[in-house]
Amino acid sequence: MTAGLQTIIYPVRDLDRAKALFSALLGVEPYADEPYYVGYKAAGQDVGLDPNGHAKGMTGPVPYWHVTDLDKRLAALVDAGAELLQDAQDVGGGRLIASVRDSDGNLVGLLQDPAA
Repeated sequence: MTAGLQTIIYPVRDLDRAKALFSALLGVEPYADEPYYVGYKAAGQDVGLDPNGHAKGMTGPVPYWHVTDLDKRLAALVDAGAELLQDAQDVGGGRLIASVRDSDGNLVGLLQDPAA
């Protein structure tokens, strides 16, 4: 049994750039902002940035964040320095996906379901 995805930690090299990107993605400021870890809580999720992660051999997982306005959030990520990998694409039934790469090479996926 699982309670769902609740924590994601990304290894980062440039903590300031990573904070700008994740603040733009999540629309919140970090609850923990230390030189060794930055943590966000948003929509029941805990997202961490670990500037020592690469030294630990971490390569971040690729989560798909469910958003209500994919185009707006995608533009915010690109404005924050993300590299567009896949622009918004309908993958069937009105479900949209897109992805970007942050300055550390981590992939961030976005997903928007059609309105019910």
